[in-house]
Amino acid sequence: MPPSSTPLDDLEDNHDDLVFLEEHPAAPVAGGANSVWRVMIIDDDEDVHSTTTFALGNLDMQQRPLEFVHAYSAGQAREMLKHEHDIAVILLDVVMEQDDAGLHLVRYIRETLKLADVRIILRTGQPGYAPEIDAIRDFDINDYKTKSELTRIKLFTTVTGAIRSYEQIRAISANRRGLDLVVRASTELMALHGVQNFAAGVLAQIADILEVEPNGVLCVQECPDGRCRELHIIATAGAYRRLGTGNLTAAVDAIVATAMERTLAQRRNIYEPGTVTLFFAGKSSRDFVAYLAPGRPLGEIDQRLLEVFCSNVAVGLDNVELVTHLHNAAFYDQLSKLPNRTRLVEILDATMAGPARNDATLSLVDLDHFAETNDALGHQFGDMLLVAVATRLQQRLGQQLTVARIGGDIFSVLGDAEAVNPVRILALFETPFSIDGQDVQLSATLGLVRLSEHDGSGADALKDADIALKRAKSQQRAGHFYFSRSMGVEIRERVRMMHALRTGFAKGELFVVYQPQIDLTARRPVGAEALLRWQTADGTYISPDRFIPIAEYSGLIIDIGEWVLRSACHELVRLREAGHRQFTMSINVSQVQFRHPYFLDMLRSALEETGAPPEFVELEITESMAMEEPDLLIKMLAQIKHTGVSIAIDDFGTGFSSLSYLQRLQVDRLKIDRAFVTEITNSARGSSIAEMVIQLGRNLGLSVIAEGVEDERQAEILQSLGCPLAQGFLFARPMATTALYEWLNDEALPGSA
Repeated sequence: MPPSSTPLDDLEDNHDDLVFLEEHPAAPVAGGANSVWRVMIIDDDEDVHSTTTFALGNLDMQQRPLEFVHAYSAGQAREMLKHEHDIAVILLDVVMEQDDAGLHLVRYIRETLKLADVRIILRTGQPGYAPEIDAIRDFDINDYKTKSELTRIKLFTTVTGAIRSYEQIRAISANRRGLDLVVRASTELMALHGVQNFAAGVLAQIADILEVEPNGVLCVQECPDGRCRELHIIATAGAYRRLGTGNLTAAVDAIVATAMERTLAQRRNIYEPGTVTLFFAGKSSRDFVAYLAPGRPLGEIDQRLLEVFCSNVAVGLDNVELVTHLHNAAFYDQLSKLPNRTRLVEILDATMAGPARNDATLSLVDLDHFAETNDALGHQFGDMLLVAVATRLQQRLGQQLTVARIGGDIFSVLGDAEAVNPVRILALFETPFSIDGQDVQLSATLGLVRLSEHDGSGADALKDADIALKRAKSQQRAGHFYFSRSMGVEIRERVRMMHALRTGFAKGELFVVYQPQIDLTARRPVGAEALLRWQTADGTYISPDRFIPIAEYSGLIIDIGEWVLRSACHELVRLREAGHRQFTMSINVSQVQFRHPYFLDMLRSALEETGAPPEFVELEITESMAMEEPDLLIKMLAQIKHTGVSIAIDDFGTGFSSLSYLQRLQVDRLKIDRAFVTEITNSARGSSIAEMVIQLGRNLGLSVIAEGVEDERQAEILQSLGCPLAQGFLFARPMATTALYEWLNDEALPGSA
């Protein structure tokens, strides 16, 4: 404690004479709300008031003088304490109106007024009367003295100790309140989206913590490759709004620019009289810096709080940038930078809820035969072509329209019906696209829906546009079709089939058939593909092309797919027991089923419970499914491979595959689509694609099987091209279990078991 101005060297405890003390001015406390210690005297004896004031009136304690507040009864004290603030010490007489008036007042101060910081010293002129120990403990009484023993020195010592305690408690409370403000400020900042909003929030929250008006500027500096760019203003407040936006240079404001550059160079907060410059370390060679003029000196507690706040904000700025990146990844197509399907649905929902709906039209734009162009010219060329289409749609249709890429080679256009004109959109494809020195001629097919005629959500409108697109493609390529209310019949039919499928599955109407797979050289069966079939109660067969998409759409495919998996594994075990031990069971897995979070658990459970050897189980996934989310699929397939199960890509050649991803997928077999098998004998192109797939499989060390082989000529050509395996009507149609066993017994050659 700093030395007191009171000369106490000659005083003794038993010396009770009044001594006038030398008076010194109190030193101001930086950042403090008060420059005095307020002491309240509560006593019904006026002499006690005057004597106490006379004894302590000219003292400095902790570099501040004392200020006295007087109350002459417990009742008067109650009323005064409702309005008096910053009372540090209360000198309280125990016995006033009643014998325990002082103790009741203590209870009122602590429990009713909730004044926890103020220090209470009880005094009594009746030596025989003392409060119980429990009362002193329960009510946080700082000290208890009889008036006769409370000499000037003891009074000074007692009040000084109480003021020290009060100062420490207030410092702790200030720290706690400040930290609460920092936590609250950090929480509120996390709710802001975008770096600009976050930066503006930082200036506002700092002002809130310091209890001043927002007044400052926040900038970012990027230093890629170690070379720092100019400071870029991202938020301003108060008098610094004059700086506007753009770069902050010495010409704009030399004082602010110099202070910020010094802070960035030293990578720490710098506190100066009247100003503070704060440093926020960022990632990716980006640092943030704020210059503030709080309008008052900052105390030690203020500075400590700002240090904590800056640490939180530095993390927050990184998080905001990460959220921005994730937002872009979630709502924008990474290739074309256009809104993706998810974002388009949001825009559609907003349009449907507003007046723009009355004259708005949504059009899907599907590029005709894009897959063939991709196959012929390659992935990189195809990407450049998609970007060129996106650019032309944006530039030629105008900024008032929303252009999005919703997947693959399908774009969408949303806006005023007059602007979303099918003739105008199709005309954009009359001019070839110049890609990498080549002119590429494209056409497109459109499916449109007038939002004024639509009653559902944005997602429903997109589905209706897709229905119209499918109708347009089935009727005429390079044309267009508008969705009409009559098409709702198709939707109702889809719902009816969904309910029928759910009921049929529960009643056992679905069953599995098996189509043998043949070694072309030995002409013997080596496995079978498990295929799902549905026969209704009235004997009607429903095509898988009709009910499987319904099962996927409704989510029924999860339960149905697990049932097929278990059924096929059971059948594999029975086949092995019957002597067919080198027999592989191939099972189709839909995209919806494969993406289910518990698919891997389902697979492991099916293998374990049926006892099927995983090395003779093969899962088939489609090529489009393999390429839609290749990075996610790579991880999933790696986990599946650990079970011992092999992987085949079905319908290979019908979609677009990146060879780099194909190598990373760890697949075991490529399956040539029946369309390319048919071309072997029916198309001028002949066996070119089939030959390419076979050669690709050989180069990558993958097995190849052809499906849809229907005549001997196709089988001979495939065999001559080096294709080892095939399946199709030439060898056997899909058959039920009993027929499969009979067929195997008739067709299996020696050595097949």
